[in-house]
Amino acid sequence: MKKILILIPALLFFFASCNKDISYLNEDTKRSSTVPSYTLFSNGQRNLSDYLATPNVNTNIFELISQQWTEVTYVDESNYDLGTRSVADNWWRALYKNVLIDFQSARNLIPDDVTDATQQKNELAMLDIMEVYTWSVLVNTYGNIPYTEALDAANLFPKYDDAKTIYYDLLSRLDADITALDASGDSFGGADLLYNGNVDSWKKFANSLKLRMGITIADFDDAKAKSVIESAAPGAFTSASDNASFTYYVATPNVNPVWTNVVQSGRNDFVAAEGIIAIMNANNDPRREAFFTGKGGNNDSAFVGGVVGRGNAFPSYSHPSDLVEQPDFPFIFMSYSEVEFILAEAAERGYNVGGTAATHYTSAVKASLDFWGVSAADAAVYLAKPSVAYATAAGTYKQKIGIQKYLSLYTNGFQTWVEQRRLDYPVLIAPPTALSGYPVRFTYPVNEQNLNSGSWSAAKMNMGGTDAVETKLFWDKF
Repeated sequence: MKKILILIPALLFFFASCNKDISYLNEDTKRSSTVPSYTLFSNGQRNLSDYLATPNVNTNIFELISQQWTEVTYVDESNYDLGTRSVADNWWRALYKNVLIDFQSARNLIPDDVTDATQQKNELAMLDIMEVYTWSVLVNTYGNIPYTEALDAANLFPKYDDAKTIYYDLLSRLDADITALDASGDSFGGADLLYNGNVDSWKKFANSLKLRMGITIADFDDAKAKSVIESAAPGAFTSASDNASFTYYVATPNVNPVWTNVVQSGRNDFVAAEGIIAIMNANNDPRREAFFTGKGGNNDSAFVGGVVGRGNAFPSYSHPSDLVEQPDFPFIFMSYSEVEFILAEAAERGYNVGGTAATHYTSAVKASLDFWGVSAADAAVYLAKPSVAYATAAGTYKQKIGIQKYLSLYTNGFQTWVEQRRLDYPVLIAPPTALSGYPVRFTYPVNEQNLNSGSWSAAKMNMGGTDAVETKLFWDKF
């Protein structure tokens, strides 16, 4: 036996010496050496949807910051703690590395993968719309960010561009994309996980995104907002069938990350926040049953919200509904309801968008009620309530629109956070042990401070001299 063992290494040495090039041993024969552009486009869409939909507190805490949900035991994020789990770092890395890099890689491959000129233009325009969406999320999270020098592996120290300059460039890119889209040609087809390659739908999505970005800057630059919105309104969504909706499925791994992080993981980490429950209870809102369970579960008719930032016993409060936790519950990038709220506000500001603020507001609320399965009869009762009807609801147009928009954006925590900062409604409750004032932006990642300190220091100075969560972005004037 000993002689055999001695021979084995000798034989290995013999065979190795006969073939000095052993690099083939590093080849993964089961992995493709080339990647089609369309798979990268699909993957970028999926990743972006997952990051915007997930309740994983290591990445996405926007439903907690905007106080639609609050935490049960681990209440760090409800108290505006972005540091313990490096949330700001993880969000930055997720969008740059796992979304924008995929889109950039797809962009580089499309000219080689697609020979038809019209199809190539369509695919590049659709890709750019997704990039614009992602860049707008980054700007609306941090303010000044790497943009013109970003995504270049050879540039380890990219400069930070001015947030307003980026934002206006994104609007110009959308204009070019809308012009480039040509319904006579093909596109990504089934690899497009939003619209199955429908060019007309992408035009509507681009115009609707343009509306959103236009209204975001309305307090900062009314003339620019007016121009952007008036040009986009005729081409935006006209019904819920136009929604930019990402479809999930009942079988893993293609499931909504809410199901993965809550149901599959067996965690009872979140309950409804007291503020949103108070708003809905005051108006006997028929969406409550779709948003949340009753206090003791689905058979309990009492809806009770937990105190934001304090430990809350899970059985004592309402929590996200079974509907919201379904594995195939969709994520909505943008909805017809949101478009109608934008048009209502635009009408109030005197922009030429057709209709009145009241008609657009009513259409917006009704579209939200329809999405959540509220019957026509119950919707009519709700819309007739003096506290809901546009003519009689309390407050300024920002309060009326802000509160109903806050409800309609439920499950899109990021956009809820944007609108709450912009419209300042509903008024949120300060957590009892908050680590800071209300976060109106994320601080920059620690890695940026350590590894790209020159650019980080310049960005900080250009945003008022401090990298703080209370530093308002350029469009947040009030």
